[in-house]
Amino acid sequence: MDAREIFEAVCRAMNNPSFYPHPVTGLKRLDTHISTVFLTGQWVYKLKKPVELGFLDFRTLSDRRRFCELEVTLNRRLAGDVYQAVVPIRRDKNGTFSLSGKGPAVEYAVKMKQLPDEASLKALLEKNKIKEAHIQKLARLLADFYSKSDRSSSIDQFGRKIVISTNMEENFRQLEPFVGMAVEPDKWEFIREVSRVFLKNHAGLFESRIKAGRIRDGHGDLKAEHIYFHQGLKIIDCIEFNDRFRYGDAILDLAFLHMELERYGHPEWSDTLIAAYVDRADDPQAYNLLDLYAAYRAVVGLKVACLRIKEGGAAPALTDEARSCLNLAYRYAIQFSRPSLWVFCGLPASGKSSLARRAAEALFMPCLQSDRLRKQSSSPIREVVDFGQGSYSLGKRAHLYAMMLGQAHDILKKGRSVALDATFSSIKWRDEARQLASDLDTNIIFAECRCREKTTTARLKARENRPGLSDARLRNFNQIKDNYEPMTELPPETHLLIDTDLTPRESFLNVLAGGHRLKREQVAERLKRI
Repeated sequence: MDAREIFEAVCRAMNNPSFYPHPVTGLKRLDTHISTVFLTGQWVYKLKKPVELGFLDFRTLSDRRRFCELEVTLNRRLAGDVYQAVVPIRRDKNGTFSLSGKGPAVEYAVKMKQLPDEASLKALLEKNKIKEAHIQKLARLLADFYSKSDRSSSIDQFGRKIVISTNMEENFRQLEPFVGMAVEPDKWEFIREVSRVFLKNHAGLFESRIKAGRIRDGHGDLKAEHIYFHQGLKIIDCIEFNDRFRYGDAILDLAFLHMELERYGHPEWSDTLIAAYVDRADDPQAYNLLDLYAAYRAVVGLKVACLRIKEGGAAPALTDEARSCLNLAYRYAIQFSRPSLWVFCGLPASGKSSLARRAAEALFMPCLQSDRLRKQSSSPIREVVDFGQGSYSLGKRAHLYAMMLGQAHDILKKGRSVALDATFSSIKWRDEARQLASDLDTNIIFAECRCREKTTTARLKARENRPGLSDARLRNFNQIKDNYEPMTELPPETHLLIDTDLTPRESFLNVLAGGHRLKREQVAERLKRI
């Protein structure tokens, strides 16, 4: 008997309740393209199929044993004693297979505690039983896990652009036979090309992630069905068969779960998860890569679905899964390839300039500040002028906005996002920004900063002794406020209200989280019109 025949014989034996040396309250066999799992009620036995798929090789018994042992070791990091041991399956002289015989080992299995299906994140999502506390707890656990998981110079290599490109190209290559069948050619070509362009244009971003220590030995397969809220929080089934699928940026790991939550129709929980992770891990740069890595993870899901279709036929559930993953990958690809025009606006001393600078730094985009441009384009002002006078006259302000939007046009044309920092008190100037975004088919986000008048007054008083770029002073404030046209004309998917009475960090994180949500909503609206 060859390895495949022995494996199937073992599986037939394990499909009989009498095989097990303990009570069996319900026997069920589950198969994936790489493993077979037997559920018995209290215990689970997971076997690795004797297959070679390019990205893994389980053909020899010694390799299957080695990977079983590695699976137990790695999964104990997030699942504790759920993973009990690696157990041999023996065959005696009569050809009988058992877990307790004395014959030679012909197969190995990972023995695990069986967790209740109803406690999985997937089941809780399906029954709408997830609470914010669940997601917050999960985000904190994962952020702490990444901060403590292994990091080394060799692991850092998996965060480099060349390695990420290799992994992506492997997925593209392995999916090529399915293009035109389970995979729509136009969407596929778009995903592939914009992924390549992003990698080419953002080498510095990947290097910055390595320097920040974000490349870790992660989980590699953060699916909703692998997360259990049972006797605490347990996460099972990390990838053991290929280090490069487990090593990588923490946000690459999280992107799989982010994608899963959206696929199950719960983008609000995905938003909560990522925001809570960014807060706990102090990782605002994560938003730069979230959509790229979510597209990558969706393509991996597409690949798995296609391989299973090839193995067992085009079952409706599998073709639906393939279509869902392809559509998600396509939407994410639009999101990370489409630049955004960020407009940080609001009354003087509302905190918009500080937020614009921090967001621009975190999101790797230039920031155009009206106060800086004004000083660069006019003679130095020796004293603060009255509202509407000098370089603050209506004509000169109109010229300033035209200049700022012109510079933003040039940046957006190159495919880069840009932040604008100005009051944008007039509907006319806001309309011009919206027209620019429409002409160039970019996202636009108005981050309107607001705070209590008491806060504004205190900030403006502080400027009397600590002057900066802005010439706005307390004596001008009432006139500026009276001439500020409320932002009632903005569609909700473009308008982000930021409370700057919160701490600077809280306001900053709200900008990043809210901006990412609005970009998703804008792309979704765009796709409806196609």
